[in-house]
Amino acid sequence: MSPKTILFAFFAYTALLFFITWLTARKSTNRGFYIGNKASPWFVVSYGMIGASLSGVTFMSVPGWVGDTQFSYFLVVAGYLFGYALIATILLPLYYRLNLTSIYSYLESRFGFWSYKTGAFYFLLSRVIGASFRMFLVVNVLQVFVFDAWNIPFGLTVLIFIVLILLYTFKGGIKTIIWTDTVQTTFMLLAVILSIYIISRNMDLSLSGLYHRAMDNGLTRMFNTDWSDRRFFLKQFFSGMFITIVMTGLDQEMMQKNLSCRNLKDAQKNMFTFSGVLVFVNFIFLFLGATLFMFAEFKGIRLPGRSDDLFPLIAINYLGPVAGLVFIIGLISAAYPSADGALTSLTTSFCIDFLGLPKKENMDEKKKERIRYLVHVTFAMLLLGVIILFRAINDRAVIDKLFTVAGYTYGPLLGLYTFGLFTRKQVRDKLVPVIAIISPCICYLLSNYSVLIFGGYKFGFELLILNGFITFAGLLLVSRKN
Repeated sequence: MSPKTILFAFFAYTALLFFITWLTARKSTNRGFYIGNKASPWFVVSYGMIGASLSGVTFMSVPGWVGDTQFSYFLVVAGYLFGYALIATILLPLYYRLNLTSIYSYLESRFGFWSYKTGAFYFLLSRVIGASFRMFLVVNVLQVFVFDAWNIPFGLTVLIFIVLILLYTFKGGIKTIIWTDTVQTTFMLLAVILSIYIISRNMDLSLSGLYHRAMDNGLTRMFNTDWSDRRFFLKQFFSGMFITIVMTGLDQEMMQKNLSCRNLKDAQKNMFTFSGVLVFVNFIFLFLGATLFMFAEFKGIRLPGRSDDLFPLIAINYLGPVAGLVFIIGLISAAYPSADGALTSLTTSFCIDFLGLPKKENMDEKKKERIRYLVHVTFAMLLLGVIILFRAINDRAVIDKLFTVAGYTYGPLLGLYTFGLFTRKQVRDKLVPVIAIISPCICYLLSNYSVLIFGGYKFGFELLILNGFITFAGLLLVSRKN
């Protein structure tokens, strides 16, 4: 594929998103930006959340991961189901009963000012890092296959990408994203399915033939029974459950979409439907990974140094122009939901949790809107800087790094909400930020020296659970009876 063809596909797809933006953002208000006027159809939210949950990380990292860990990631996905069930039955009723726009407002009513700000801060930190990781994958591919041909620096490529996202989320916010996510989910899933089909044709195998060959090659193995290994199956399952709780149920971006549904019943239908479909979709991504590795062996293709690069390498260089175009559109479709939702939720959280705009009754709506625009642009520039920084330090599969970071930044949120929901105790509010800083530091030390301290044990994604437990224990130490 020529760089011009890829660039044309990129801008044509972006033009489609701008058309949807024009349709949905007319007469948009601050309330529409934050929660879509609570008028979003639940089935549209459910379908669009698939793309938002998968993102560019899943699109490229999960298939590449199969070479080292086979299908063990599916145990994490199985844990997702239980996590989503807990969100639907515990957290969503709480959020709707309190009529929240920012979910971290709960911490203020339960504990106080400093707990509230601590929770919101950790979300901002987590989402900036996580969104930057996801966006880096896509921008890096566009850089290698398009912009390097014209000697355009990586920083300018990122700027173009950020500006486009900024423009189509600027006015409509969550009201626009609900609908653009449905388009992006469709293109992403089509890209994966068509890629598998094209590879099966090239290898002259049926889909069942591909799967049986993957089994014969040991690529579909799920269960690791070594308790000290990072991929031990019970670690994977419980980590998946808690990753879902924090990265969806305690995450403003994902909950903002749920809170835009008409009522609690619709939001719960959205959550249960979405979780079931997501398990199946993740299995397809793992199957794609197996087919990519088998195709590389079949053609004698040398594997890239970074597993994230396997899918673009084969799709663009070995499967023909149609497959390459399908991959590029799918990749862009996976990337935009990561960026647009993150930018909108960051703006929402900062405007509500730190600036308190909805509470400023003496300020007119136009001024609130101008402040919101300024915050939106500021976070866009922050994401730009973090993406450039990440490119300089990236050294392993992005999805692994993403969940490792989540273990440190989402752990205090897990501890805070667990303590609030399952105890009746109050805490010394001013000490909460101290506990939220100490807990990740302890986890970092334990993770680094776990082999020495625990006789060969290596922490995986369950580090998140440990972080939440230490935060909970710290809150218990500074608690008092209500």
